[in-house]
Amino acid sequence: MAQQYKRVLLKLSGEALAGNKGFGIDSEVVSKITNQIVKVVNQGVEVAVVVGGGNIWRGKTGEELGMERPTADSMGMLATVMNSLALQDSLEQKGVDTRVLTSIEMKAMAEPYIRRRAIRHLEKGRVAIFAAGIGNPFFSTDTTAALRAKEIDAEVILMGKNGVDGVYTADPKLIQDATKFDDLTHIDIINKGLSVMDSTAISFCMDNNLPIIVFSIDEEDNIIKVVNGEKLGTTITN
Repeated sequence: MAQQYKRVLLKLSGEALAGNKGFGIDSEVVSKITNQIVKVVNQGVEVAVVVGGGNIWRGKTGEELGMERPTADSMGMLATVMNSLALQDSLEQKGVDTRVLTSIEMKAMAEPYIRRRAIRHLEKGRVAIFAAGIGNPFFSTDTTAALRAKEIDAEVILMGKNGVDGVYTADPKLIQDATKFDDLTHIDIINKGLSVMDSTAISFCMDNNLPIIVFSIDEEDNIIKVVNGEKLGTTITN
């Protein structure tokens, strides 16, 4: 099958790295994900990654516990850095050069995010992992993925989901007769109130004509199948 995409942004939830444990980082799960990324990179595709931090800390949780939201969100940004370093370590053990770029400077462990530098890393065949959100509270890693994808001229956002293989009318884990959408528009997501991305992120993607593919990363080689144009999950376009 002919390769369809040349540069992609892969969005992973923090929970995807926890596996069945539900918390923390499961090294076997991380290895399975990075195995897929390695195959994509070896095919010549430029890959950027944004990973959440929900397996370690959520800003909303801190707010519910009485913390100020900016402080709680700052802790969440640090959680994304931890996950990013775990992905970097796994990728580099497999021989793929990887750079973590953070929106908050922490030069001892990662590079500061600079758009032109990030693009140069991708052009050299390195995986670029964008950590610490956009550096501001109240914005999710979904918004980070949308913004960074546009900045680096990614052709598509690949949303790798754990335990679900696309967008459904309702949560398929709770509603047995929930049905899956094969194709949607960005405005459908907003009008139907579907839980794909937060409204800020999906609106940004709509305004900037960024397609999104929501699929399961549980199955081996699904990432490379999507990159090569195989129809999986749910495709969201204008």
